[in-house]
Amino acid sequence: MPPRLAPSPQPRAQEPPPESSTVIRSIQVVDIKQLQPAVRAKVDKVVAQTSEEDLQSLRKSIGATPEAASALKAKGLSSSHVVAINIADGVLTIFAKTA
Repeated sequence: MPPRLAPSPQPRAQEPPPESSTVIRSIQVVDIKQLQPAVRAKVDKVVAQTSEEDLQSLRKSIGATPEAASALKAKGLSSSHVVAINIADGVLTIFAKTA
């Protein structure tokens, strides 16, 4: 059997970006109406700076992730309610806005 060659140290285009290797250990779904005013102001600011195209892309990604879609469904929500996310310390927080 021939010896295995060490992988090339040069990055390849098909490798995922580093942030996609983040391990998600738990998912929280938070209705932005339930946030404290200071925190909600931060989330509202991020939402205001997000383009409709980016928001649709985010919602599509969340909807295509079974664990995230299931967490939303458990709260009676869907990816169409998602307005922002945050990932910190292995926790995916999904911020949702209801009518």
